[in-house]
Amino acid sequence: MARIGVPELSGDAYGVPVSQPPSDAATERVARACRAMHEVGGPMRLADLATIAGCSVRQVQRDFAEVLATTPVDYGRCVRTDTARMALRSTANVTDAIYDAGYGSVRAFYEETARRLGMTPSDYAAGAPAHVLLWSVTPSQIGDIIAIASPRGLCRVVIGDSTQLLEPTLSEFPGATLVRDEDAMVDVMRALTAIADGVDAPDLPMLVTGTAFQARVWSALREIPTGETRTYSEVAAAIGEPQAVRAVANACGANPTALAIPCHRVIRTDGSLGGYHWGLEVKEHLLTAERTGTHTG
Repeated sequence: MARIGVPELSGDAYGVPVSQPPSDAATERVARACRAMHEVGGPMRLADLATIAGCSVRQVQRDFAEVLATTPVDYGRCVRTDTARMALRSTANVTDAIYDAGYGSVRAFYEETARRLGMTPSDYAAGAPAHVLLWSVTPSQIGDIIAIASPRGLCRVVIGDSTQLLEPTLSEFPGATLVRDEDAMVDVMRALTAIADGVDAPDLPMLVTGTAFQARVWSALREIPTGETRTYSEVAAAIGEPQAVRAVANACGANPTALAIPCHRVIRTDGSLGGYHWGLEVKEHLLTAERTGTHTG
């Protein structure tokens, strides 16, 4: 699960053309408000955010919708979940983590944090001891593909050098039962390798966590047919958020399951590749393979 950071609102690191320059006032107001929430570790009163941003409450709400396609409250809750995640890792005492993360009640902590973590806070604090995760690694034309899955679906797919990626990929839940099972994962790995080769593969079940906005983007990406691409603007329009081009790019960058959620099929409006977490050479290879591959869908 990717940690939340202060959004890179002053640049275009993911290669996405934006409708307003980086110095745009709305972008700067949102950046100030986001930094404030990271400093306190969670959501803040809208009136306080408006004061920090130097605008009205209504304006700061509009700014968040335009720049990040979310609300200040939802962004603050994500920050608080991230604070809870760090608190749970630093103490085995869930009660201490509740107060360290700024929750007002035990019930609120469990309801919000369990939903965003994908398991109970106690399980997360203990390193997910009750969870059995299967994993496998297979070579491909784009590098090693490492996949981790629960009985309910894929949790993580990464691409690169397995000697460099394996430990950090498996280490988030040190208490989980991690089982390398090539036989159980054979169909999953075959499907991922097929995607890497540019061939249609069956949709794989997913168990990934993210914000509601990210989930909408990831769902839209899975609708892009093999051999086709969409621009960041087209994806934003497809989910009913035509102004959220930058937020769509951020959601692509946060994709936890490479290949299975095909963020590589999203390009810039001018036809250039834009960005890709696993490298532009890998993205170019995937798109070329899909354009020339045998599609069976």
